[in-house]
Amino acid sequence: MKTAAAAILAIAAVAAGQNVADGEKLIQAGDCSSCHALDHEVVGPAYRDVAKRYAGQNDAVSKLAAKIRDGGNGMTPHPDLTEAQRRQMVAWILTHKDAAQAPAAAPLKRYTYKTKDGATVQLEFPLFVEGKGQKVTMEVFHGYQLFNSYCYRCHGTDATGSQLGPDLRHSLAAGMKPREFLAVAMSGRKEKAMPAWAGFLSEDDVFHVYWYVKGRSLDLVPSGRPPSEQD
Repeated sequence: MKTAAAAILAIAAVAAGQNVADGEKLIQAGDCSSCHALDHEVVGPAYRDVAKRYAGQNDAVSKLAAKIRDGGNGMTPHPDLTEAQRRQMVAWILTHKDAAQAPAAAPLKRYTYKTKDGATVQLEFPLFVEGKGQKVTMEVFHGYQLFNSYCYRCHGTDATGSQLGPDLRHSLAAGMKPREFLAVAMSGRKEKAMPAWAGFLSEDDVFHVYWYVKGRSLDLVPSGRPPSEQD
């Protein structure tokens, strides 16, 4: 009997391990990483924090699987996944309740620029390549490319606004922060017919778009194709 019981436990352990491995693959292949990370908040909470919140709850798997299916509160629903797939994803998430928190970020360097009206502004990212005049960095140029490939349809070419979407230069000038920009871009605004870009654009992609639009809002980055360090 002991041998049979041990065999059953061994089979169960293998099955549980397979569920966790399959869950990790599903998460990596899906759009989850656009809004979540293991050890820090992106748009949504860290997997570590979700696991801690649901630790010890007997219905944790059912609750979280339903959340993945139905979405809500800015989270994209995933009705296309099977119940088994959603439970595998939850199984992986729940293994990380003891994951270490991301180390505190080092103080950000500040970059100082003068606007055309003589005002001085400080940014937490570089707009231009040092020593290259007005050539934008690869990241800002990438933001320009993304914006004028996708965002321009509603927000106007070169971030100038249109009848379909607001002028994002004004939104940033009014104080919209990078994390807020990221949250809106990833989650969308259904009531305003704005699509969710989670799963298509990465966190870095959206920040690069933000950097480009910030440069436009300050009139430091010109309209049209800006000269870049790639030139």
